[in-house]
Amino acid sequence: MAGQNCLVANDWICWEYVSSRSRELTDATLEHIWITGVSVLIGIAVSVPLALLARRGRRWAAPVLAFTTLLYTVPSLAMFSLLLPVFGLSAALVVTGLVLYSLTILVRNVLAGLEAVPADVREAARGMGYGPGRLLWQVELPLALPALLAGVRIATVSTIALTTVGSIVGKGGLGNLIAPAVNSSFKAQVLTASVLCVLLALVADLLLLGAQRLLTPWTRASGARPAASGDPAARPAASGKGA
Repeated sequence: MAGQNCLVANDWICWEYVSSRSRELTDATLEHIWITGVSVLIGIAVSVPLALLARRGRRWAAPVLAFTTLLYTVPSLAMFSLLLPVFGLSAALVVTGLVLYSLTILVRNVLAGLEAVPADVREAARGMGYGPGRLLWQVELPLALPALLAGVRIATVSTIALTTVGSIVGKGGLGNLIAPAVNSSFKAQVLTASVLCVLLALVADLLLLGAQRLLTPWTRASGARPAASGDPAARPAASGKGA
């Protein structure tokens, strides 16, 4: 009886709300995951070329970093308003805005990872006949993975939070439940959707942390000796131990 009355009493914690709105909560959560995942993946795809451009020298680094930082300072409402004439009231509007916001974190982390690759590793790879493309994909990016994945973790958690703002165009995932519930003071809906958003961020961060540890085993190896292979890409443990 108490469980059924919690909706009438407008309690913060109400299992009756969760059970009666399970389909609505599931749909909102899946939309939230989809928008976040697509935004982060596109952000990674865009940030790598921008980081490569910034690495060419101070002439390119300053404008690229300044531009991505400037994007992050634009208020979300203003950003969506600027993108509205191009994308209309669609999920593409929200995804594009989230991609632009993620570039501040991702570009800096990719750039930091690439610049951390020791010069002697690059020279060894060139001496073995590695061209620029092979050097990037087989040596530099693998060694830059720790910094890149650290940036992906931060960008993902940040994007999960920012996705809720998409509720202003009806494409905000769990934000579609939070916004109207705040206006109507529907406590159970506000708390449930907010908790789900926090849980999404925690689960995503843990999954990415696991992926990071799996893909970069050399970062866990304490006192590991350099690999005997002459392949520069097989020397990640030694790369961070330079003079």
